Amino acid sequence: MASFPSSEWLSNFMEKLNADEQYARIAKNWEGDLLFVIDPEENLTNSAYLYLDLWHGKCRQVEIRKDIGEAPAFILRSGYTNFMEILSGKLDPMQAMMTRKLNVKGNMLVMMRNVPTVLDFVRCAREISQ
Repeated sequence: MASFPSSEWLSNFMEKLNADEQYARIAKNWEGDLLFVIDPEENLTNSAYLYLDLWHGKCRQVEIRKDIGEAPAFILRSGYTNFMEILSGKLDPMQAMMTRKLNVKGNMLVMMRNVPTVLDFVRCAREISQ
C-alpha cells in the first residue's frame, strides 16, 4: 500500500476515482480542481502539495507540486495529523472543515451544496489508505 502523501498514493487515488462507479454518479456535476496542502508534522518533514483536477465524476490529472502554484478552485490545508485522522475515519471531514481543523479556500457555497460528493471523495481516499 502506498503511503500518504506520496506520488504513488496520488496515482492510486486517481485510479480509484476513475474506476469507482458510485463516485462517478455522485460527482457527475462537480467542476473544480483542488490542492491538498499538508503541513509537516510527525514523519512528514516538509510541506506536501497534492493537486487533483476533478471534473464531472472523473479525475483528469494529478500532480505533486513544489508549492501552491496556480491557484485551483479549492485549497484544503491542514497538518499531516489531521489529514491522517480524516483518512483513517477518526475525524469527519465536514466536522474538520467546520472546526477549521481543515482550512478550505474556495467557494464554500459550492462545497456545502455538494456534501455527498465531498463525502464520497473522502470514502475513495479512505479505501486506498487502509
